Amino acid sequence: MNKPLRRIAIFCGLLVMALLIRDNWIQYVQADTLQKHEHNRRVSIERYAQPRGDIIVDGKPITGSTETSSSDFKWKRTYKNGEMWSPVTGYASQAFGATQLESIEDGILTGNDDRLFFRRTLDMITGKKQEGGNVVTTLSGAAQKAAFDGLGDKKGAVAAIDPSTGAILALASTPSYDPSSFAGNSTDTDTKAWTKLQKKQNPDDPMLNRALRETYPPGSTFKAVTAAAALEHELVTDPDAKTDSPDPWTMPDTTTELPNEGNIPCKDASLRNALKFSCNTVFGKVGSDLGKDKMLETAEKFGFNKEQFVPVRSSASVFPTAMDRPQTALSSIGQFDTATTPLQMAMVASAIANDGTLMKPYMVDRLTAPSLDAVEQTEPKEMSKPLSPDNAQKLQSMMETVVDEGTGTKAQIPNVKVGGKTGTAQHGVKNELAPYAWFISYAKADDGSSPVAVAVVVEDSQAERDDISGGGLAAPIAKGVMKAVLDSK
Repeated sequence: MNKPLRRIAIFCGLLVMALLIRDNWIQYVQADTLQKHEHNRRVSIERYAQPRGDIIVDGKPITGSTETSSSDFKWKRTYKNGEMWSPVTGYASQAFGATQLESIEDGILTGNDDRLFFRRTLDMITGKKQEGGNVVTTLSGAAQKAAFDGLGDKKGAVAAIDPSTGAILALASTPSYDPSSFAGNSTDTDTKAWTKLQKKQNPDDPMLNRALRETYPPGSTFKAVTAAAALEHELVTDPDAKTDSPDPWTMPDTTTELPNEGNIPCKDASLRNALKFSCNTVFGKVGSDLGKDKMLETAEKFGFNKEQFVPVRSSASVFPTAMDRPQTALSSIGQFDTATTPLQMAMVASAIANDGTLMKPYMVDRLTAPSLDAVEQTEPKEMSKPLSPDNAQKLQSMMETVVDEGTGTKAQIPNVKVGGKTGTAQHGVKNELAPYAWFISYAKADDGSSPVAVAVVVEDSQAERDDISGGGLAAPIAKGVMKAVLDSK
């Protein structure tokens, strides 16, 4: 072979080698990235080539699928009572992707999860069409309905937990949206419906999951955490003993008095009476006397300053880490920069009800194959111990006094022991905006166990600026949710 031909042959060989290297790079190195790329339409076509598996509540699907003929996406998602369940399911849209359980468990629901490989292989051999698996939740349909109906046309959220396991029983957020309205790929209907739900078009932001993603100042409901810190750090050992709490009380290093709401008996009040009447002076002084480190330690044991994954991500609730003494006092009554999700406050009530043990919250009981065989089962897991059993029972007794005789009487359920704490959180510059009405609670069954703990927050322009609004607006909603769980037992 002459020299020019040899050079051409070598050059062609190098081109073939480069092509083979590039081909193998795409097939084996970049395959996963390209397969999941947002602009790879084949992936979306495959995702909607068959009905999705379902999200299950109380043994029944709250989702479905319907066949379409308007595009190359053959099936689209449908929802039953979509507005009520969207804070749980999220959405699966041909045009706008997926969120929450629909996104996190997409592999199971489409049948593409690696754990379903054997099933997919068997279906391929037998010629059976691929099927999606199911996501079985811990939710209670009755509790969710009570929460959603209780909120009604108010803006707010509810979270309910089984204290003994951490299983989430209800997760409601209003105003809400129906994921079915934009589940398809039509620019005439789905895109228009989606646009109307965006915050720029709708200031009420119906697509915001207020139970998990919105943090609110907790107001006086945080006094349950401060009471726990006082008991656990032995600043107070007897809830019925008088405290050294002047009224008015001037915050340390300032000339500013911390006021109480209304004419209530807070001077030297016992911790029980301070919780019953919601005395700012007592709990502000308790927090200041404990100091920021002890308050922070207790708050973080309850879950503050850490995101939760249930498996949907919940925003981290905040207890400030850098505070002076007056700021510590304000933080200890749920003001200053303290901010929390409804899920977090349900966790607080849950830990108290469960004799001081906080269980990790979760809302997926198990994942199943199309054959209904379990692919993954969630086991309850202890998260922390914010309180000793003895101190938790003392705090339970105090919270039960709040419902029996104090600001939480509207949460009373006949022949049921209920513990709770009201709260009204002021916000805005100089607190000029309408406050948030809060209520946290738990209910006990006949055997003394607590099958449900609840947190409710209501954003309402009619709220009064004292704890009565928490008891008046939020407590009846919590009562309805607790009663629904107790009746279902």
